[in-house]
Amino acid sequence: MFQILVVEDDAILRELYCSVLSDNGYTPLPAADGLEAFDILDDHHVDLIITDVMMPRMDGFEFTQALREAGYTTPVLIITAKQTAADKQQGFRAGTDDYMVKPIDLNEMLWRVQALLRRSQMVSQRRVRFCGLEFNIDTLTVTSEEGTQTLPQMEFLLLFKLISAPGQIFTSQQILSDVWEGKDVDPHTLAVHISRLRTRFRDCRSFEIVTVWGLGYKVVEKHD
Repeated sequence: MFQILVVEDDAILRELYCSVLSDNGYTPLPAADGLEAFDILDDHHVDLIITDVMMPRMDGFEFTQALREAGYTTPVLIITAKQTAADKQQGFRAGTDDYMVKPIDLNEMLWRVQALLRRSQMVSQRRVRFCGLEFNIDTLTVTSEEGTQTLPQMEFLLLFKLISAPGQIFTSQQILSDVWEGKDVDPHTLAVHISRLRTRFRDCRSFEIVTVWGLGYKVVEKHD
């Protein structure tokens, strides 16, 4: 179960965020400010951090920057009333991964949490072995008994996403959000990359990319 640190000085909002997260299968860890959050980080593994900005003792920007300077790579979602472009720029410069402006839609908060956790899991797995093949995200290579081939970055990241969970159906929106990181990409781009991967691995006897009509794509093992 994922543990999510909720850093918010408003007790009502803190309790609300924690309740919503708990109802959706997460384990929330509440903190009233950045200093209390660091105390929790000393004693608990945390998969994701949600933080406000305007807090006593240490604000959210300072907290996020201190996290990054201390070597924490935990995904951070800032939720704040600070809404100007300059505020958002400061947040991303401090090291946040995502930014929401209050008042927020709690369902959207959950969607963003899910996307950040998926992305974090994908990045944390630097190498994946499947059907006798090794997929290395650092070198963008696929290695088999026949040798090693290097893929274009987006093709590799797309294949790595699918191969990391064989048999699981990923919707087009999930893939675009995780692989293209939410950029405004023409959905046709995904179809083009899927086609290129199928062409590249058409002689592969280990796996294939399957279209699940109306849902998305998945990778499955081939059986002779």
